[in-house]
Amino acid sequence: MARAPLPALLSLVLTGVPAVLPNAAAAAAYDGQPRRETALFSVKSANNAAAQAFTVAGTRLSRVSVYLGSGAATGTVTAQVRRVRADAGSVVASKTVNLAALGGAGAGWVEFPVSASVTAGATYYLFVQATTAESRPVAWYGTKQSVPGSLTSWNYDKAYWGGWHAETTARPAFHVNPTGSERCGETEPCYVPASALAARTAGLLTNGVATEAVLPSFAVGASYVDGSNVLRLPSGRWRYLPEGATASAVVEADDAGAVAQIEESRGWLAAGQVPGTTAAQRDATQRALLSMRALLKPNGAFAAGWSPPWEYSWPRDGAFAAAAFAATGHDDEAYRILGYDARTQRADGTWEARTKLDGSGPPDARPWQLDGNGWVPWATWQWYQAAPPDERDERLRTLYPMVRKAADYAARSLGPNGLPPASPDYWELGTATTNIGTAAPLLAGLNASADLAARLGMSGDAERWAEAARRLSAGIADVFAPLGYPRTADGRHGLDSAVAFMAPPFNSAPPDLGGALDSAYRALLLPNGGVSPGNDPDFSWGPYAWTASTSFFALAWSGTGEQARAARVLDWVLSKRNGLGELPESVNGAGLPSSVAPLGWTDSLVVLTALALEGSPQPTPPMPAGTARAGTAQAGAARAGTAAGGAVVRTG
Repeated sequence: MARAPLPALLSLVLTGVPAVLPNAAAAAAYDGQPRRETALFSVKSANNAAAQAFTVAGTRLSRVSVYLGSGAATGTVTAQVRRVRADAGSVVASKTVNLAALGGAGAGWVEFPVSASVTAGATYYLFVQATTAESRPVAWYGTKQSVPGSLTSWNYDKAYWGGWHAETTARPAFHVNPTGSERCGETEPCYVPASALAARTAGLLTNGVATEAVLPSFAVGASYVDGSNVLRLPSGRWRYLPEGATASAVVEADDAGAVAQIEESRGWLAAGQVPGTTAAQRDATQRALLSMRALLKPNGAFAAGWSPPWEYSWPRDGAFAAAAFAATGHDDEAYRILGYDARTQRADGTWEARTKLDGSGPPDARPWQLDGNGWVPWATWQWYQAAPPDERDERLRTLYPMVRKAADYAARSLGPNGLPPASPDYWELGTATTNIGTAAPLLAGLNASADLAARLGMSGDAERWAEAARRLSAGIADVFAPLGYPRTADGRHGLDSAVAFMAPPFNSAPPDLGGALDSAYRALLLPNGGVSPGNDPDFSWGPYAWTASTSFFALAWSGTGEQARAARVLDWVLSKRNGLGELPESVNGAGLPSSVAPLGWTDSLVVLTALALEGSPQPTPPMPAGTARAGTAQAGAARAGTAAGGAVVRTG
């Protein structure tokens, strides 16, 4: 075996795929074996190479593949088919690939298209050698276990062996003329750049009931069939989740079951709206809508993403999805989410931070979050605005007990200064004083609830919640506005992207909000071009930009007349879609998608922003008459009772 630093390559073996595969059945022709659990041979530069003897039953070569691991990001890898192992003049086919074109450092199966005539049953040699100026290794992976029917493999290491050395047990992973499941991307991954593994998931397959994540290692070289969640593989075959199945299947292109699923998805899209002012926006919103649909379960639970820590339903995420579904003409999906919210609401009118997707309750003891009492009524109001008018009042009456319990709890929670108590918000971290990420959604929810009550003739509810909204609006104007709408009422925890929740389509923007949005965006902007959720000195988000937080600003500016700025921010978010076109939860310091993709919340925000940019913004719940706003004489009078340290005494 070569002395090259092969252990350094072991970390490149991909996770999420089997490292040890069953032995290939013995056959007259030895034209491949898939085991690749070990870095076998260094193949880098002039002093290292490897070769594997093989035979084929046919007379044509069209493709060869090898399993490579490369620490080098640049250079080339050449695969040759030779008649004589050590004779470069005996080459019958040769192909070179560029490591940078493969995505840089990584690991996986590399396919080399070739074209050559060969003699059936004759012995040939698959020769592999890499050239790079980098010091990092490039290795051909394989196995040290017995492979029945195998032929000799050869290691060329001039410094160690003095030339070619025959290996009696080690066998590199390779295929000659791979077909079916031997093609990369089906049961084994194509070469996956290490950078792609920053994300846990890359896409989704669904049949309307079950959902399956596409792992990053199986997304390379793949693409969705347009308008569907059917995946076109590098081999040309399709992967999809058949009706009634819980695991995906690989089928031939144009398989009847897959075609039926494609046609159904396209029909669903056509029944609604795919917004966007550019082709890129429409492409992104189409994919976002399909991904949101894949995350929605038949019972109305909306999963945040499809990796175990995200496979729960948050009221917040579901509210945004319901609003986006409703605004694009997908009434059933929106109403289904709201129905799930009604069934999972706690007796006191609040919600758990998140629930299991079967609706049976929370998965753990994570503290509940008060902002849900704003988001769910706001989403209900948004659904009502877009719903078919003939039956919407009757359908609203079904949801109204949920709205009443939520709004009553929100109204009762307000303190003497008009603000709600401290509660975890979308950061899912507690704060010592009220945060804007709770106060602003509650204001939107109270305004929405009051308007819904009025529409159903519930005048007592409407006035009670309108008065609570007036108190909350005054409290925000008194405490948060003078400080630029920071994260917390005490002003000690920096700025927060939730300042955007004070803008449409959540709340009518106060006159001083524009400057606060500008200041927060500048303060939270990261070198990678995205936005951090906040800059609390007591908590760091690190170099990761959140696509949701970045999208908050795009949506806020699209609703406050700053269309050009909104479009620029949206363009950045769309530029971070992965190879399948999915929107990730976060973007790391290197500018690469990370965490999960897709994230349903970001999908919803992108859809809503695209609608606003094309001139179809969501409406904003109306403010009750007499509401105090920041930057107005009315708010100034209300602030006359403000005591030192930010406490507010309400009079009258």
